[in-house]
Order: sequence, then structure tokens, then C-alpha cells
Amino acid sequence: MSGPNVLIHHSVRGTHWMNAESLRTEILDRDGSIALTLARTAEEAAEIAPSVDVLLSSYVEPWLLEELSSLRWIQTPSAGVDTLDTETIDARDVLLTSAAGAHAQPAAEQVLGYMLTFERRLRKSFENQRRGNWERYRAGELAGKTLGVIGLGEIGQRTAELAASVGMNVIGTKQDTSVDIEAVDTIYEPDELSSVLVDSAYVLVSCPLTEETRGMIGPDEIGSMRDDAVFMNVARGEIVDEPALVEALQQRTIRGAALDVFRTEPLAADSPLWDLSNVIITPHNIGSSPELPGRVAEIFVENYESFVNESPERMRNRVR
Repeated sequence: MSGPNVLIHHSVRGTHWMNAESLRTEILDRDGSIALTLARTAEEAAEIAPSVDVLLSSYVEPWLLEELSSLRWIQTPSAGVDTLDTETIDARDVLLTSAAGAHAQPAAEQVLGYMLTFERRLRKSFENQRRGNWERYRAGELAGKTLGVIGLGEIGQRTAELAASVGMNVIGTKQDTSVDIEAVDTIYEPDELSSVLVDSAYVLVSCPLTEETRGMIGPDEIGSMRDDAVFMNVARGEIVDEPALVEALQQRTIRGAALDVFRTEPLAADSPLWDLSNVIITPHNIGSSPELPGRVAEIFVENYESFVNESPERMRNRVR
């Protein structure tokens, strides 16, 4: 008996060191028996859509989703699933799993880099180097500072571990506060967000985008942060009131920000964020790593085995 037909959708494109070809190679290296097809366009996908059982995709066109009449499971190569029509997927009783955890290491390292850039004032060194200017200046250290993590998922927890390793205190929010996370000193429920914001020198948003978190960081939340706080967002731009954040940065009511995600991407050329000296902008590449295709493939193959064995309860990162 042949196994399920798997389609890699063209939305798995050449970013973060990963594209459809590299992901296909990594999957087949782990299990060469998987019937795997690549679709480089939506039209190519449509040609075989009725026979597809499993879809590996970050996004599906609404019309194509209708054509996928035999679809039983979607695996995303991303940590989030907000780019998918989850209502339709749920209504059709299609399994949905994410690649949460695959991006945790590079994301945590990048967040540590953000904090070191601010604390050690590295941008000043870069500017002085460009000018050929030898100027000694004062810098701080992260040890003893508090990192507040809004969303202690895979990325949040790995960041907490790296922060704790350099002597930082870590607090954060998580839906299940009964979970013991060794690197985190205090875990708050999501509705206790204010307790995290007022106490943190560095604030990291790493929670998923949901109806509950959309617009969660607004003017009141930004206003409650310390005037020496650095705000960091590696989750989704829609979680933050961007105009309110811009105003706080312009008025220097917070120290600065490091942003990997934005409400509109690419970030518009006329965005005031580009011109702010207290902002670090990275182009939604928090998960970029040559190790990413292998990590996503590992999750997929593990889930594929559970799917074939009709054990969906054993699938990793099951969303639906």
C-alpha cells in the first residue's frame, strides 16, 4: 500500500537558507519512502491538488484550498500559522502542525545580539569606525538587568536560557504558569502583562499572533515601560501599535527598539523608523540559519510517522 501524497507548496520560498528544494532534500535524506512533489507555482499545485493528502506550506490560495479535496494534514515550515485560513482548515477537520522550535536557536542568538548592541553601545563604535574616530566611551553590561519575555514559547524559552547564561534576570508571560522553566525567575499569566513591562530593562515580544494578542502592545503598555527600556519584537508586527511605538521612540520615553517584524512588510521606505538612531531594523530574518531546513525536516518526518500510524495525538506542535 502506497503512502500519502505530500506536496511542497511554492510558498516555501528561498528565505532563511531554506527553499522547497533544500527542504525536499532534507526530508528525503531522513525518509526516502515519502511520496514528495514540488510545486513551483499555484498552477502546478492545482494540477495534482485532488490527489494531495499532505501539504507542506506557509500559505495556501483560497481557490487552491478548495481544490485540495483529499487534504488531511498541513505542516507549516514556520513557527506561526497566522498566514493560513485556519477557520476553513478547522471546518474541514484538517490537521495543522507548525515548525515551532525550528527557529529558536538563531532567534535567541539574534535577540542576544540586539541586547548586546544596546548595552555595549556597539553602534557608537561602528559610527566611530566609519569616521576614523578613536573615542573611548562608557558601556554597560547585561548581567543583573531584567529581560521580560512576552510569550515563553520555544523562542522565548531559548532566549531566556541565553540571557540567564550571561547573568540576566528573566521574567515573562505564559498561558500555563504551572510549567517550571529553569531559566525564568517568575512566570506571569498573560493578563499580568503590566508586571513584566514595568520591571524590565529589555522587553521581548515572542508570542504568536492571535485575536487576543493583536494590538496587545498599545499606547498604555508602551507608556508603562521604563524610560531606559529597550523594546524588541520578533513575533508579528500586528501585535504592536506601531504609531504609538514610533512616538515613544521619537520622544525618547523609552530607550530604543530592535524590530524584526512590522505591520506592513517590506517596511515602507518612508517609515520614520528608518531614520531613528535608537532603532535596530532587521528584515524579518530572525530564523535565518543554514540549519533551518534540517530542523524543519526533522519535525515533518516525525509528524509524518505519527500521521501514517494514525496517531495524530503524538504529532509535534499540533495547532488543530
